[in-house]
Amino acid sequence: MKSRSLKLREAHKVGGSAAFCSILWDHKAEHFVTSSSSDPSISVHDGLSPSTLPPTILRHHQDGVTALALSHDSTFLASGSIDHCVKLYKFPSGEFQTNVTRFTLPIRVLAFNGSGSLLAAAGDDEGIKLINTFDGSIVRVLKGHKGPVTGLDFHPNGELLASIDSTGTVLCWELQNGIVSFILKGVAPDTGFSTSIVNILRWSPDGRTLAVPGLRNDVVMYDRFTGEKLFALRGDHLEAICYLTWAPNGKYIATSGLDKQVLLWDVDKKQDIDRHKFEERISCMAWKPNCNALSVIDARGKYGSWESLVPSSMISPTVGIPDILPKKRNEILNFDDEIEEELHGASESLNDSFVDSDDGESHHTSRKRLRKKTCFDDDVDAYEEFNDGSSLPSASEFRKKSHRAHREKQYAGSGAFKSTAASTKYKMQSSFQPGATPLEPGKRTFLCYNMLGCITTIEHEGNSRIETDFHDTGRGPRVSSMIDIYGFTMASINESGCVFANPCKGEKNMSVLMYRPFRSWASNSEWTMRFEGEEVKVVANGAGWVAAVTSLNLLRIFSEGGLQKHILSLDGPVVTAVGRKDHLAVVTHVSDCLPSNEQVMEFRVLNISKMTEEVKGRVALTPGSRLTWIGFSDEGSLSSYDSKGVLRVFTGQCGGSWIPVFSTSKEKKQEENYWVVGLNTTSVYCIACKHPEIFPQVTPKPILTILDLSLPLASSDLGAASLENELMLKQLRLYETQQRVDDMASAGVDTTALEDEAFDMEVSQDKCILRLISSCCNSDSFVRASELMRLLTLEKSMRAAITLVTKLKLPFLAEKFCSILEERLLEEANEATTNPSQNPNREVVTRVESKVQNPPASVQTS
Repeated sequence: MKSRSLKLREAHKVGGSAAFCSILWDHKAEHFVTSSSSDPSISVHDGLSPSTLPPTILRHHQDGVTALALSHDSTFLASGSIDHCVKLYKFPSGEFQTNVTRFTLPIRVLAFNGSGSLLAAAGDDEGIKLINTFDGSIVRVLKGHKGPVTGLDFHPNGELLASIDSTGTVLCWELQNGIVSFILKGVAPDTGFSTSIVNILRWSPDGRTLAVPGLRNDVVMYDRFTGEKLFALRGDHLEAICYLTWAPNGKYIATSGLDKQVLLWDVDKKQDIDRHKFEERISCMAWKPNCNALSVIDARGKYGSWESLVPSSMISPTVGIPDILPKKRNEILNFDDEIEEELHGASESLNDSFVDSDDGESHHTSRKRLRKKTCFDDDVDAYEEFNDGSSLPSASEFRKKSHRAHREKQYAGSGAFKSTAASTKYKMQSSFQPGATPLEPGKRTFLCYNMLGCITTIEHEGNSRIETDFHDTGRGPRVSSMIDIYGFTMASINESGCVFANPCKGEKNMSVLMYRPFRSWASNSEWTMRFEGEEVKVVANGAGWVAAVTSLNLLRIFSEGGLQKHILSLDGPVVTAVGRKDHLAVVTHVSDCLPSNEQVMEFRVLNISKMTEEVKGRVALTPGSRLTWIGFSDEGSLSSYDSKGVLRVFTGQCGGSWIPVFSTSKEKKQEENYWVVGLNTTSVYCIACKHPEIFPQVTPKPILTILDLSLPLASSDLGAASLENELMLKQLRLYETQQRVDDMASAGVDTTALEDEAFDMEVSQDKCILRLISSCCNSDSFVRASELMRLLTLEKSMRAAITLVTKLKLPFLAEKFCSILEERLLEEANEATTNPSQNPNREVVTRVESKVQNPPASVQTS
């Protein structure tokens, strides 16, 4: 080993135990990025003078940063953290762009594909998320690993994704169809759940081999097509390899081990040509793109550069870089549903077909035979391979294998896959509980938040502690806190009690539904229900009932005492549900997403006490958005809010329509996102979250923000948008009130109080119309003024409008208004004559005729 000094500078402070630190270079070698799992900040360093210019610090995460990824053109930087968030920034400015996705457990690794159209993210959660960087949608979640995923790498042409987990198992995914190309089971060291040591894997720059840390302190190379072991680089590492990186031209590879050594290998000669001993373990390395230098960062957050590591007598690492074109940037993955259903079965079959060799590595016997027979033969060879019992002998699998063999043949001839354009397939929105925020270990989160109160939970020593609070402490009872042994993730609260539920946690732990009443004449009034073979997705409660919608698309209705009353099958997977008094609203999917990324959902409003369906229809959403909240207004109108910031109210107008009554595009401040809680006829209640957060924090206690309802009106030449907005909202409110009057009258209920309320609304609406008429007269919009005259409901208001235009010295408009009044009075007279049973008193007709014959004095004078 050569004795040379390599000075390291501190980029991140690491206290206590060692951390996993990352370092990346951009493609022009102008900037490099560092991070640490013990530091929530990210440092962007100037590559030309890192010692003189201070780095740009990005502080957007709440906990240590465990993963970094740069797009191939170095325009975007992605970061993942222990706080479960994946964030996206512009590079090198560091300007924050968006929260890409959120996990329920820490994130371990991120990777961009070559075109930058896909971002792969994984960690301790089950599954690898493939995220479309154009719109932030999750294209697919790849499931197959049994432990935390610690390493990801896209093939240079973008057709494959290689992944490795903490148990040492490697999966190679074909992204065009979503199937597993090959599995290498237990070929790398088992790193357990440590966040400071990770398994990693890397494709060679030419895409022909996959480098994976071996079980003998070595690096094992596997064939890109078959998964067959090609050779191993075994040298003087005394402990397992914890990081590796290829030189830009693929002729060299650098490895770091737990023995604190970094070795440089000549891949063609299969021997190490240089090494360096460090004081601490090197956790990450990155080749400088334009020169013979390797940047390293150790487990204590100190970085440095190993200059001229490749001897001058050998080929420079920047000479002869392979040129493999990635997929076009406008291409998105196209997965087959049939493939998705067979994926797990195929994986199990592949697992069964692996055999362990003496050196502890796994190989696929049939693929060895295929490789020895020929490079990439035609479909007959693929058919014979399936007949040898190594894979599922289904016709669909044969078609997939034949297609893959054909593509491999193209690769052998041209050196690259020929990309084909694929249509986009978006994923249906997952179910959610209204008023709930994502769970975060160690932090208190909302299980439910509405206009009445909130339910919060925090994990403590393996169990969770649940607290229930009312906004108006004098309105609701004081509810004691509860130790949650089930791990509830959703809840619903009303004046009578609260209901909780949790999803399945493994095969033995069933989903549990629990109801907790606030007041009861009997002791031990709480009850629980367990579900075998299904899990609760959404819960709701109302006046004397509790509802749960499960993964089997079943709507289960229980009484407040726990009696199972009804079980209904829904038409599709549930999205969400909410209850109020006797009414339950359930939203379900109708079909897959449209090619334009529009969700197709429908809703049903059920009367639980009568077990009748009162209304049913499609859910209106802004194109490309997701449903984020659903609830009932204070007056009982069904309302929804989508991810584009549009709040809608369902009304019976036009046979049932959604009316947009609020849009954050006009109200929203630049640094705020709004989290809707409820609404009434004039205002929306929400919590303002500081950008980029979209969910509120429990502490400090959030403050409700009250915003006026505002319809998305077009810019009018009248210049009275506020009056037009007020009029439309008053018309909506009056219509809903009159509908309730009719419903109550048909049911034989006294409607006097509601009719008085409707009359007051008519008066208020007429006042608004009179102000609009005045604005129209001032802007010479006389036709519009006459249209408004016809909208007046009270005779007194119509006479006031005539007086108004007379004072404004508009005699022709006063005459027009007078004729409109005459028409109105004659219509009322005709109705009274046609329906004498409704108007038995003939004096009404006489009074109307007299009013027509005697117009206002102001009109006669003019």
